[in-house]
Amino acid sequence: MDKKKILLVDGMALLFRSFYATAMSGYFMVNSKGVPTNAIHGFVKHLFTAINEHQPTHVICCWDMGSKTYRTELYPEYKANRGEPPVELIPQFDLVKEVVRDLDIPNIGLEGFEADDCIGTLAKEMGQHSEVAILTGDQDILQLLDKNVSVILLKKGYGNYDVFNEERFHTEKGIRAAQMIDLKALMGDSSDNYPGVKGIGEKTALRLLQSHDSIEGILENIELLTKGQRKKIEEEIDMLHLCRKLATIHCEVDIQCTLEESIFNINKDKMLKKFDELELKNLDQILQ
Repeated sequence: MDKKKILLVDGMALLFRSFYATAMSGYFMVNSKGVPTNAIHGFVKHLFTAINEHQPTHVICCWDMGSKTYRTELYPEYKANRGEPPVELIPQFDLVKEVVRDLDIPNIGLEGFEADDCIGTLAKEMGQHSEVAILTGDQDILQLLDKNVSVILLKKGYGNYDVFNEERFHTEKGIRAAQMIDLKALMGDSSDNYPGVKGIGEKTALRLLQSHDSIEGILENIELLTKGQRKKIEEEIDMLHLCRKLATIHCEVDIQCTLEESIFNINKDKMLKKFDELELKNLDQILQ
């Protein structure tokens, strides 16, 4: 049998990207029922463009299930810098899942966890026997790169991708993909709103990990660090360990999705009926 190629889609990344691409100019594509559809329209376009280009045999879509997760329990400030979603986007959260369902693509998500955790769990499991590609706009996912796991990062516009595998990541960063967790713990992440170690940026963090491999390695050899680096790390040691927990994608989430369920096989009539119901225009020819 041909090798299976599974596309794991970060649904939220596609939906938010699609919403803001047109919302900035006030174009929300409101249908005759008064429901905005700009994010859904863009989501479908991004999804099918990637499917046409990368030709997966199986597709699964993963979602965040609300803003409260085990990370916000560990650190209430986690992602607290993000405002409420715009009112025009709110009705599109449920509708986009209906569209995905009518494309016969599984919707996967679990309360208390992020889409990334579901993607990590599925990638780890399915990467043992199949080729896995993750479609997202979020570089955090690069920590999941593995022998059979690649990452397709969305760039501006449709059909523009930055594709990473293990080798490319190692060549460009000088560290292994798994070390990215410790990199983020050291340097922090302003978009997720955790600080890391104040005063340690990406360059210093990369140098430390290239020399000492991990946070444990750095702490064991702390006397080899400059006086300034040592002081910064010792003052922020608790925050460093907390940030590592926040940065780690949890790959053992209690979710299930079989290969059988995720075979990519669209029923065109069902798809067009849904597009028609939501008045999504100019999408009927999108699937090649």
